[in-house]
Amino acid sequence: MEARRFLSSLGSDVKDNFVQSRTILSFEQYLDLVAQEPMRHARNAAQYLRDVFDHYGFDDLETPVGRLRRFRLFDCPFSDGEGRVAGQEEVQASIYRILGNFVRTGRIDKLVLLHGPNGSAKSSLVAAIQGAVEAYSQKPEGALYRFNWVFPSEKLSKGSIGFGDRLPGEPAGEVPSFAHLEGQAIDARLSCDVKDHPLFLLPRPERRRLLEKLLGPGALRGAGDAGKRPAGQVEGFLLSDYLQSGDLCQKCRQIYQALLGAYQGDYLRVLRHVQVERFHASPRYQVALSTIEPQLSVDASFRQVTADRSHGSLPPALQSVSLFEPSGPLVSGNRGVVAYSDLLKRPLEHFKYLLGLSETAQVSLDHFSLYLDTVLLASSNEKHLAAFKETPDFASFKGRIELVRVPYLRRRRLEQEIYDQQLARSSPGRHVAPHATEVAATWGVLTRLKKPIPERYGGDLRDVVDDLSPIEKLELYDDGEAPDRLATTQAKELRKSAEAIWRESDAYPNYEGRAGASPRELKTAISNALQHPAYKCLTPQAVLEEVAAICRDKSVYDFLQQEVVDGFHDHEEFVRVAEQRILAAVDDEIRDSMGLVSEAQYRELFERYVLHVSNWVKGEKLRNRVTGEFEPPDEARMADLEGIVMPEDEDRGDFRRGLIAAIGAFRLDHPGSEAIEYARIFPDQFRRLRDHYFEEHEKLLRRNKENVLKYLAGDRSGMSPREVAQVEKMLATMTERYGYCQECAKDAILFLLRKRYAD
Repeated sequence: MEARRFLSSLGSDVKDNFVQSRTILSFEQYLDLVAQEPMRHARNAAQYLRDVFDHYGFDDLETPVGRLRRFRLFDCPFSDGEGRVAGQEEVQASIYRILGNFVRTGRIDKLVLLHGPNGSAKSSLVAAIQGAVEAYSQKPEGALYRFNWVFPSEKLSKGSIGFGDRLPGEPAGEVPSFAHLEGQAIDARLSCDVKDHPLFLLPRPERRRLLEKLLGPGALRGAGDAGKRPAGQVEGFLLSDYLQSGDLCQKCRQIYQALLGAYQGDYLRVLRHVQVERFHASPRYQVALSTIEPQLSVDASFRQVTADRSHGSLPPALQSVSLFEPSGPLVSGNRGVVAYSDLLKRPLEHFKYLLGLSETAQVSLDHFSLYLDTVLLASSNEKHLAAFKETPDFASFKGRIELVRVPYLRRRRLEQEIYDQQLARSSPGRHVAPHATEVAATWGVLTRLKKPIPERYGGDLRDVVDDLSPIEKLELYDDGEAPDRLATTQAKELRKSAEAIWRESDAYPNYEGRAGASPRELKTAISNALQHPAYKCLTPQAVLEEVAAICRDKSVYDFLQQEVVDGFHDHEEFVRVAEQRILAAVDDEIRDSMGLVSEAQYRELFERYVLHVSNWVKGEKLRNRVTGEFEPPDEARMADLEGIVMPEDEDRGDFRRGLIAAIGAFRLDHPGSEAIEYARIFPDQFRRLRDHYFEEHEKLLRRNKENVLKYLAGDRSGMSPREVAQVEKMLATMTERYGYCQECAKDAILFLLRKRYAD
């Protein structure tokens, strides 16, 4: 049968994988693994999590607001990008730095609290970390092990096997073990619910000596005091307090002691009952990864094992022992990450135990204490954090919490990624027109920006910063663009100060990115726009209408009640600003699709201008291509182009010298590049050049756009064959180059004619 062959092949693959991944081991086999790779098997939760970050690597990004490091785990390669976190590189760096501190001190002694406004990606960051841990734990380098207690059937234990005897099929030369017994040969199997490290089965002094031998003396000496480590050990492995001083949980200690007593102190006979088992972290099954919602209950509990009938087959030596097994998300998350969602929504009494747990890794229950090895992550919005800071207990928590701020995104390109991902995941069923998500991202980011503080800057920069409008600040953050109105030297100084402006409010409680439109609200607006009855595609116009509707609900959204300051926080005006930005982009795309002028023509015109300017700066003549004579640079030609591309009130000499300096800087940065990318070096000048050309051809543009509308409506009367061919070529370009369909192309042209070219 086909099914039989399939299942037979599958069964063989699963078994091979089970054996190769060393899923079930005796304690002796596990110690062999530890001896081969001691650092891999002697990590605590912080060391493991930092290795997860390192495993996926990072990229250094050059942005207009400074150099940032992005850790690739937040791109979620393990889930094909599902759950990717847009931006938030500074948050990622903060988490990695805190993990580094835990590793250097050898102990996890603080809770990491991510705080920010609602919808700023706090939960997404935690989910990405948990997903990365889950994927890493399934790789050979991420193997995690726990142990179980195995008790063979009475027939087997009283049969031929005594101490020193072999089990059937057991390799010669190994200490006898019940680890590999099959199910029918086992009467009882008790798991360690806390997932204690298997090395805890070694008595503490012997464990330290073994690890010192395997890792080197510097790994154990002066844990938490890097200054006392040998010089070669500074970047080496430091054994955590958890592995140096940790011990078995209460249940496992009782089983160990009962077996040791039953075997008259024969330690090797006790180890026969140990089965070391590989486990995989999983947030779904709450294995080493658990999330605690803000419920009103304790996060750990216990039950008596020996009161359960399922454990009636335990050996007599254990039936008289009262065994208790802990449970709850804290227990499930041990050896990994425990995440507290909206921690501060809970009454304070329900998380006071974190005072001790975060500092000592210990939490007390009624009958015993739990000693845990876990990284504690939590999230909170700013309102609850502000209220928490006002309580008397905050002083006690302050030294046990690492606060990591998670603001809203302030770069439009990153914000747009959120909405593009949403549409990619949801299969909207409608075509998405160009710029639909850009509208939402532009408006959303504009609502979050604060007016810069000019007093923080000196010289001419002070006035430049004071005059920055919200859209100009957005463009500075997004692309490093300076306003066209600025002189070259002013624009250069502003770009140089972009990082300082970006970090201006970092130290303030009311920081930039704390208030504004939440991505959650804008996702809802986009979902509503998808269902707009007037459009067959998701269009920028539909999104603009939904955003305008948000602005009318001032009683619902707190950010709409902000006072307008020099154009900042004017959220209704931002709808019009976003509209104008999209209209400009649509206008450029339609013009380009008409093919009225090519980029090569702009480049050729600009190259001739640069040639004249270069000779003017050097005081040299240049050859006339017609007469062959050497002549001074053509002042009239230069002045004509400068009248179009040069900012008003700028000195011509300064502009020309600045232009040649910018070209020289490009050559230094790109030594291997033969061609000079003028459009990349001078985007503002090229934009002015295009706008000037199209202003002179407005009537022709309007006629061409009207022809497109007639063509799409099926009315080709009055159109010549040449005009029909032009329209078809234009629509093909809009589709292939910019992603329009005929429906949204028609909507875009109507939108543009109504807003910009109405009589």
